[in-house]
Order: sequence, then structure tokens, then C-alpha cells
Amino acid sequence: MLETKWLRQFVAVARAGNITRAAEQLHLAQPAVTMTIKKLEQQLGITLFDRRQGRLQLTAEGERLYQHAESIINALTLAEQDMAALHDLNSGEVSIGIPSMLGSFYFPPLLMAFKHRYPGLSIRVIEAGTQDLLARLCQGQLGLGIILTSSLPSTLTGLPLLREEMVAVVNGEHPARHQASIAIDDFLGQELAVFRHGFFHREYIDEMAKQTGISPHIGFESNLIPLLKAVVRRGFAITTFLRMVIEDDPDLFAVSFAEPYFLDLCLAWPRDRRLSRAEQAFIDFIRTEPSLFTAPTKNVIT
Repeated sequence: MLETKWLRQFVAVARAGNITRAAEQLHLAQPAVTMTIKKLEQQLGITLFDRRQGRLQLTAEGERLYQHAESIINALTLAEQDMAALHDLNSGEVSIGIPSMLGSFYFPPLLMAFKHRYPGLSIRVIEAGTQDLLARLCQGQLGLGIILTSSLPSTLTGLPLLREEMVAVVNGEHPARHQASIAIDDFLGQELAVFRHGFFHREYIDEMAKQTGISPHIGFESNLIPLLKAVVRRGFAITTFLRMVIEDDPDLFAVSFAEPYFLDLCLAWPRDRRLSRAEQAFIDFIRTEPSLFTAPTKNVIT
């Protein structure tokens, strides 16, 4: 019979790719974690990890166990959070996946307001790209996440959050600064500073390139917003952000695209997964937040 603590250690090693780091994260001795992995392999009669380039990587059998283990641990975590929240929401945790751009500029005030209303609850933010968050939601590995409304599948329920314009971003010396708009062809023809694949910022550029048949000239690739801003500020490249990201930056300027593009984002969660009381409290709080924009769409509740 598999023990829950074994599965937790196994998942930690799979995520860290290293037994020593996993042991540190679990506050356990490294030999103890090593022994656990050996016990698991002996009991199941399979090899769970291969060592490649100094990193432990899951075997095909290990991947299968990892999927089951994550589902089990997520279910246990949900149960723990739900039980902890039974007494007037004085304890418990809300875990929410948020893309970098939103986590940096939209959500801090919202999360702080929620924390003020429910001081006993803790908030854990998982930062990832929208495609990664979508996959985690669909696989039951994440309870709440912010994704593009247009990507919302029938297996998820969504609550509208905001609509915001994607704009080209240039510095004060760029010729487009004083233009009312910039053509997609002109934008793609310049050196760009962009996010990595999997983030809506990059997905937009990739979609524009696909529609026009123009291969973008990507000079800088990073998920660090301050770095991308610095690159644009110094004139090495231009980029595209949500308009709000540069509203308080006097050295950067937003230029609408000739065909304006707006992103609709929603708070999503699996339809077939029961929400914890803490998660339900967060959703109810979002419903009452007057500063969020809403937009009707498929599978979205109002």
C-alpha cells in the first residue's frame, strides 16, 4: 500500500529534479528521501527516475505515477484547506495561478483587499503562462487560475475579470511615439523584446506573425517585465504589453495597433471539482469587486 508521505516526497523529487533540493524543501534528511524513492521502486517493481545531465528525470512509468500522485495530493490539499476553513474562514489557503503581467500590475490590490477581508486565510500565487495554467486547471492540478476567456474549454467554469488592450510599447525617441496607431507589418518588422512561449503576450505576437506571414525579429526573450521595459527604454527593441502595464512609466509610450486588439481574461476553475470554502470565498469576493471589467462569453457565469 502506497503511503501518502511517500507520494509527497516522490512529487517533490520529480519537481526539483534533485533529491537534495527536494529534501531541503520538505525539511527532511537527504538519505531519508533517497530511501523513500527506493522503497517506492521496490514496491512497484519499476524504475521511477533516470539521471540525465546531472538531473533526475521521470521515466515513462514515473510519469504515470506522477500524474496519479499529483491528483491524490491535490485532493488531500483541498480537503485540508476545506476543513481548515470550516470555522468562519479563520484559516485555510487559496491557491491561484496568475500570469506574470497580471500578477505584477492588476492583482496586488485585489489580493490585499481579499486578505484584509479574510485575514485568517493565506494566499499562494503560482506564476506561470496562460497555457501552462490552462493545462494545470484541466488536469486538476490547480484549483483557480487566470486564463484567456477565448481559451476556456467546456470542462472549466469562468468568471469574467477584465478586458484590456494590447498595445505596442516604444520609447520616447521612436518614430511611432506620436502616431495614432501602428500597423502590424511595421511592428513585426522591427526588433522585438518578448515573453517566452506560453504567455498571452507571446501568443499574440505569434498569432500576428501567422496571420501576416511575417517572421518576427526577436532580439530579446524574457519573462521579466522590468528587463523588457529596460530594453525598450534604451531603444534596443520594442514590445507589446497590456496598456495598464506602462501607464505609470513616463519613459515608455503605448501605441494602439491599426486593428485594436483586446484581451478578455477570466478566473477559471474545473467544473467537476468541488471548491473549498476558501476558494468559494475568493470567487464571491471577485464577483463583488467593482473595478473589474466583464465580458459575456461561452461557459462564463455571471
